[in-house]
Amino acid sequence: METLSYEKIIDAPKQKVWDVLWNEKTYGEWTKFFSPNPDSASVMKSDWKVGGKTYFLNAEGEGMVSTIDSIEEPDQIIFKHLGMVDKEGNEDTQSKEVMEWNGCFEKYILIDFDGKTKLHAEVQVEKEWRDHMNAGFTKGLEVVKNLAEN
Repeated sequence: METLSYEKIIDAPKQKVWDVLWNEKTYGEWTKFFSPNPDSASVMKSDWKVGGKTYFLNAEGEGMVSTIDSIEEPDQIIFKHLGMVDKEGNEDTQSKEVMEWNGCFEKYILIDFDGKTKLHAEVQVEKEWRDHMNAGFTKGLEVVKNLAEN
């Protein structure tokens, strides 16, 4: 497991950047680069509660089940990934494959930076996912920047 980090300076206040990250209208725009099919938007469904359930799903309804480990809007949110969800909505949090990465974190920290926002993202991944995450975050955070500044 390794931790990858990304930063982007965005000429917009923290709340606007937060809203671009987590609003259902814009979430699919910046996360499409994580999907094998970038024409199908991802969705996030969350109860926004620490210890609750958050789902990161593709257009077919498959994806990850996670929980919010901590949240302080608009300063930071930390997700802890728990497992996978199949097309039928069944959660797998116990298989050998899932147990290899279950509990890894994904963090978003927004810092006021002279009237701009420094967006810092971190994700823990297995080495074979490094290139996929690098491409997704590099392209995705550029979209966040463009949406928040315009």
